[in-house]
Amino acid sequence: MSTEPDVLVIGGGNAALCAALMAREAGASVLLLEAAPRAWRGGNSSHTRNLRCMHDAPQDVLVGAYPEEEYWQDLLKVTGGLTNEALARLVIRASSTCRDWMRRHGVHFQPPLSGALHVARTNAFFMGGGKALVNAYYRSAEKLGVQVRYEAPVERLEIVDGRFVAAHAVVQGRPERITAKACVLAAGGFESNRDWLREAWGQNERGEWPADNFLIRGTAFNQGVLLRHLLEDHGADRIGDPTQAHMVAIDARAPLYDGGICTRIDCVSLGVVVNREGERFYDEGEDFWPKRYAIWGRLVAQQAGQIGYSVIDSKAIGRFMPPVFQGVQANSLPELARRLGLPEATFMRTLNDYNAACRVGTFDHTELDDCHTEGVTPAKTHWARPIDTAPFYGYALKPGVTFTYLGLHTDDTAAVRFNQQPSSNLFVAGEMMAGNVLGKGYTAGVGMSIGTAFGRIAGTQAAAAAQGRSQPNNPTQGASHAIA
Repeated sequence: MSTEPDVLVIGGGNAALCAALMAREAGASVLLLEAAPRAWRGGNSSHTRNLRCMHDAPQDVLVGAYPEEEYWQDLLKVTGGLTNEALARLVIRASSTCRDWMRRHGVHFQPPLSGALHVARTNAFFMGGGKALVNAYYRSAEKLGVQVRYEAPVERLEIVDGRFVAAHAVVQGRPERITAKACVLAAGGFESNRDWLREAWGQNERGEWPADNFLIRGTAFNQGVLLRHLLEDHGADRIGDPTQAHMVAIDARAPLYDGGICTRIDCVSLGVVVNREGERFYDEGEDFWPKRYAIWGRLVAQQAGQIGYSVIDSKAIGRFMPPVFQGVQANSLPELARRLGLPEATFMRTLNDYNAACRVGTFDHTELDDCHTEGVTPAKTHWARPIDTAPFYGYALKPGVTFTYLGLHTDDTAAVRFNQQPSSNLFVAGEMMAGNVLGKGYTAGVGMSIGTAFGRIAGTQAAAAAQGRSQPNNPTQGASHAIA
């Protein structure tokens, strides 16, 4: 770009692309900097599948109704109240109106595949997954004249009195100082930064460094460089706990980076999970899998060696999305214990106690059924059936980090705040601010809802700031305009 852009967008995933598209549609010139090479563009968005959507009646690929209050209660439950209700409801309402805009930019939706977490009512699935969504947005952005530079990580920002002045980037190996009238930060969390994860999680009472055993489900490029720079060098207002994250129990054989959704183990609620001592440690049937799957990464992270084992029998086969790797198979439970490297006596005591405690009623994994345990701790409150039908299967689990929740405190204008004062030209979206809505916990598809809502708001506000247009005195009016 030969002249200074109106809006600089830093990041290359869903939130960044939504911001770039909205700013361009508002008439601003836009430059987007993506740290990754073109082949790896899109950040964690490339690994997504769906968007959690509020709707009051059946809509295209969504069945039934998922009203605002139910969505809010689902979010309230998984976060344990650690959420900003006003911003959460903004995201929820925005999710009901964004799909037509997404379609205009080339995104296609499809009904969920069979067995896809029972979310046909709550989640709209992208045809071709997140990679197709990212590619569609890049095609639309380039067609509209958004300038894109790959292999362009930003190392630091110039900020004066809360106003963005310039970004210092390394573009394909060459340092550049890039000025712009306004800037949107959407460069992701710090989940790929092993040193920062280690610092956040520290050393446990067993002398372990838990983060050393974490796998990263998505991009290797989310190092948190700008996030730390904003928090430590510029004193930006922060939100969130650095140990909280969207963390899932995934196959221990998954790669260190970019394993994506196919490495997740989805059979947890159909069997039991034991630690390396062969003991259960949490209620596997607490709630529906889409609402509770993201607690299991943290639960496994708290076990010795940061490892767990999901155990099922043949009755469970066909009732969950199969993972990319086959499970360890055995014709008896003692054989399975040996093949998994677990202490056989403890494992068998755990399984025998669990099997004896099962009170089987009418099993239905699509409902909160009446199959439960009695007289065993921890209880299994739903879908409890004896594990007694060969062959038996076991999957070793490790914590898989999707994205971190420590971020920049913002409001419904998406402005970055310094000493509680919103910047007039620096905005934030996506993982860098998700902690405003997600203090802890997760429910399927809400990360894309947050990124889409705040990406669109940030892009609209940045364009207005760059063009010298007055931003709404009432921030809610600005947000409503951005998401309409």
